[in-house]
Amino acid sequence: MEKTLKRLSFGLLVLTILVLVVATLVEKTSGTATAFKWIYGSWPFAILWIVMTLSATVYIFTQKLVRRPATFLLHASFVVILLGAFATFVSGQRGSIHIRTDEPASAFEGGEEVYALPFEVSLKEFEVEFYPGTGSPMDFVSRISFSDSSQDAVVSMNNIANHHGYRFYQSGYDADGLGVRLSVSHDPWGIAITYTGYILLLLSMIFFLVDPKESFRKLLKAGSMKGVSAAVLLLFLLIAPANANAASKQPRALPQDVAEEICDLYVLYNGRVCPLQTVAKDVTTKLYGKDSYKGLSYEQVFTGMMLFSTEWGGEEIIKLKGKAIPQILGAEGKYASWNDFFDPQAATELNALLERSRAGEDVPEIKSLNSAYEKYNIIAMLFGGELLKLFPYAGSDGKLSWYSQSDNLPAEMSSDEWLFVRKAVSYLTELAVKKDYDGLGETVGKIKIYQERQLGDACPSQLRFNAEQLYNSLNLTRVLAMMMSLVGILLFAWYISRMVAGKSVDQRLSFAAFILLAVLALYLLLYSVLRGYVSGHVPLSNGFETMQFMALLSIIGALLLNRRFFLAMPFGYLLAGLCMMVSMMGEANPQITPLMPVLASPWMSIHVAVIMIAYVLLAFIAFNGLAAILINGRKGENTYAQLCSLHDISRTLLYPAVFLLTIGIFVGAVWANVSWGRYWGWDPKETWALITLLVYSLAFHSGSIKWFRKPIYFHIYCLAAFLCVLVTYFGVNFLLGGMHSYA
Repeated sequence: MEKTLKRLSFGLLVLTILVLVVATLVEKTSGTATAFKWIYGSWPFAILWIVMTLSATVYIFTQKLVRRPATFLLHASFVVILLGAFATFVSGQRGSIHIRTDEPASAFEGGEEVYALPFEVSLKEFEVEFYPGTGSPMDFVSRISFSDSSQDAVVSMNNIANHHGYRFYQSGYDADGLGVRLSVSHDPWGIAITYTGYILLLLSMIFFLVDPKESFRKLLKAGSMKGVSAAVLLLFLLIAPANANAASKQPRALPQDVAEEICDLYVLYNGRVCPLQTVAKDVTTKLYGKDSYKGLSYEQVFTGMMLFSTEWGGEEIIKLKGKAIPQILGAEGKYASWNDFFDPQAATELNALLERSRAGEDVPEIKSLNSAYEKYNIIAMLFGGELLKLFPYAGSDGKLSWYSQSDNLPAEMSSDEWLFVRKAVSYLTELAVKKDYDGLGETVGKIKIYQERQLGDACPSQLRFNAEQLYNSLNLTRVLAMMMSLVGILLFAWYISRMVAGKSVDQRLSFAAFILLAVLALYLLLYSVLRGYVSGHVPLSNGFETMQFMALLSIIGALLLNRRFFLAMPFGYLLAGLCMMVSMMGEANPQITPLMPVLASPWMSIHVAVIMIAYVLLAFIAFNGLAAILINGRKGENTYAQLCSLHDISRTLLYPAVFLLTIGIFVGAVWANVSWGRYWGWDPKETWALITLLVYSLAFHSGSIKWFRKPIYFHIYCLAAFLCVLVTYFGVNFLLGGMHSYA
């Protein structure tokens, strides 16, 4: 009976994991509605969870886990959470309601059903709040009233209105601003039971980590992580960036100090007010793939294109992708000039590709073509002046708008201001051609005075402005990524060879590597703090920021684990280097934009930070597994003892890793409930995070699954399990999509 229950419980768990994987693929290929109809929202799916829960519960009692309170409470909390999910499935109501000013509504739509409200809800007022000095939305605020209450309620992003168990969330608004669409949720039983389960889960995990009778404390007490003291081969690389084009003739450009003076102006860019220097860096990197060109800084490149467009039109600064587009444009390598797009034959062939794509034909080159045209249009906007929104203007209604010299200017603008805005940049060009840099600096100063007068209180503080300029000047991501990855690979190979040979390394090298890693941590910390201060939010809102944060966590983890984890140092270098390499994919377009209103929540910071720490620990475990596999292949005298040592290390790290992953998932559920009106929506990233949790949870059950008692099999499993982390973070973003695809 016991053996049957064990096979049934773990068999159903594996089946559930497979069903979840299939569900995400169905959603990708056939749409969200199909996945919910046939899997997520179906009774067979609910029955699968029910049977698995009942089987596991009975098996827990047969194993007499009641004698281990921490473990029993941990499993019981998941049962409570699943009971809450079932209550939501059976009795929860969720939908949306559309209300207009002074047009009360008393029902909301929930898919194919209409649910009546026990009261009427009315819209009193709606407004969009903007980031200061910009047109970028910061929040959407609705003031609503209820027929059975004299008090109004405010609904905004991350701020719900709760009335008699019905919760209202901001969802959308009408173009005229006189109507809104609110999400409505009525699920008092499901939420209450589920949140009780979350609290029990948190308490049980804390209890488990401190209980001396449990595995985690036993592993620590046995000193399983006290391996040989870390010793490192220090390789300090002095990389002098070389530019293949540096020897060729430079296009006309301003002296560096003059270019920096122009880039000190304010500009409206990506919905926020920032230094023109930021635009210069982004544009140069976007076009060329690097932030310099032929030995010229990005300030010189940008201002050169801005003021000497005729010369720069012939510069091969547009980096192309693939092979077909460079051939069509007649480019000798991967780069083309803006003028190349005007070749009649090239234009004909490019337009033909576009027409084929618009007709629905599969055109393999279309992504490369779209990328090329995007860069072409950026240059066109810069040459034409549309990209340079340098001139703020406060109209008679007090609303602040930004203009370039080529925009249609407001009729109410005075003739002097109109002339200044229309002619200022052209006058800069005239002074630059004459090399009258004193006059050019004076004119730039007048533009900045005009900007500050018009901006008033919306003008960014000088401290924030200078912080962004300092952030822009820190261009070490590429160099550090290459250096740390190479050092990590060499250290990893060195450590494995010394471990197999039973030899140690000079402690002085270990200390030097420790100091260098600490310096790198300080650099990444400064980089993140500056980015967060400039953007006005915790820098964890996109792939670039989270990978930078994960690199920082990797280094901190290596420094903290150095004394107790033999391979911590090489893993720290290697993992941080790989994270920074991945972040470089986003640095080709590292725009610091205002945060989406729904992301402006303290729950977001906690959710992302905890998940990233868990991922770092799981990555350490994966690298540890790789080391074990390599050692096992050598078959030395102490191989089994070394495998056991690495096994104990991985088991010790696995507890906090999975517990933190669990906390991160359920903090995300609370955040989703606050922001979107549901604590679980089967979004692909949510689903794959759950898959990852379930896959790693199997490794805890060595008492029931004998396979995990053998060190080498445990290491192989943990290395393979890390694929779930990679799919969750990267696969969902690039392949499956969903609400979390920005992360």
